[in-house]
Amino acid sequence: MFNSPLGRFRFIAFIEGCSFLLIGLTMILKYRYDMPGPNYVVGMVHGVLFIIYVLLLLQVTYLYKWSFWKLSLGFLASLIPFGTFYADKKWFSKQDPNI
Repeated sequence: MFNSPLGRFRFIAFIEGCSFLLIGLTMILKYRYDMPGPNYVVGMVHGVLFIIYVLLLLQVTYLYKWSFWKLSLGFLASLIPFGTFYADKKWFSKQDPNI
């Protein structure tokens, strides 16, 4: 999985999607139970993972000659809960990882 840029991108997409869902849980902890600590940590990790996701998305777009449309869908998927999981199943997993 880590041998190709696409494999690394798919892994980060999964982790980034999980961190996005964790934000929802930590928001409940922050506002309902007055525990801002977990939200701060998960938010920072999610921010770093989002930046890595976008950089790897640009890399695989260049290497695999993806269209601007696919690049846009990959970016939009990162902004919607469960979006990266859906994008991986519909678009990213169907790409040949061998360049």
